[in-house]
Amino acid sequence: MMDEIKIPPTGHQLNPHNWVKVYADYLYIYAITRIRNEEQARDLVQETFLAGLQSMHNFAGKSSERTWLTAILKNKIIDVYRKNSSGLKAQEITDVKAEDDFFQEEGHWKKEYWPQRFGMDDYDPFTKKELNQVLQRCMQKLPALWLSVFTMKHLDDETTDFVCAELRISQANFWVVIHRAKLNLRACLQKNWM
Repeated sequence: MMDEIKIPPTGHQLNPHNWVKVYADYLYIYAITRIRNEEQARDLVQETFLAGLQSMHNFAGKSSERTWLTAILKNKIIDVYRKNSSGLKAQEITDVKAEDDFFQEEGHWKKEYWPQRFGMDDYDPFTKKELNQVLQRCMQKLPALWLSVFTMKHLDDETTDFVCAELRISQANFWVVIHRAKLNLRACLQKNWM
């Protein structure tokens, strides 16, 4: 079916006939680690290939095919984040009472909430793989906005300003959300990993 598509000459090294074979698995893994739904991840990869075909004339050759396709997918994932967090983003998050339970007045952890040691060998790939699976399950339990903010900041290494602009949240909301997400993930990891 790909043979029927007319590919405009770009003068650059794009080979859409091989995209599915070469990049589908990589793009799927990239998508599934950032969103909650396997079917949606597959759809996003297909939409990425379609968008790539439609915008081949925009490919300037300044990056590899894989990097270019990943950038397209990343933008599609950000659109999903926006959609998932709509309605939540306008709501100011001001209730920080839950965090007060974890800290003393001077800002130090209360003894009963001190972070526990994971006790894992940094060089054991099997342990790391198992921890990563537990972390992924814990991340899937986060509310949509929290997952979006945490993923953009810590998986995609986006700046705070970029995350706030893309998700249309204030910096104050960002810091509360990221703090709550980290506390939630820590508690989940301590419960399910240790």
